[in-house]
Amino acid sequence: MESLKNVLNRRHASTEALEARVRVLEQEVQECRQLNVRLAELCDVVTELLLPVADRDEATVRAVLEKYRADVGDPLAR
Repeated sequence: MESLKNVLNRRHASTEALEARVRVLEQEVQECRQLNVRLAELCDVVTELLLPVADRDEATVRAVLEKYRADVGDPLAR
């Protein structure tokens, strides 16, 4: 029969593996959150740009574009 020490060692190793996996999953969730924020910002920019010209507030468009470029960089500058 397996000794109590061996059982405890296996459980400890299993617990450590689970804790490591949870840390990886938490990092992945954080990355998804950051991507969702960036996507929402990009949607805001696109929404502003797609409004009819007569209804569009140029100052708002410039402000939205400047904020987006400051956050992620200007894709046209690449």
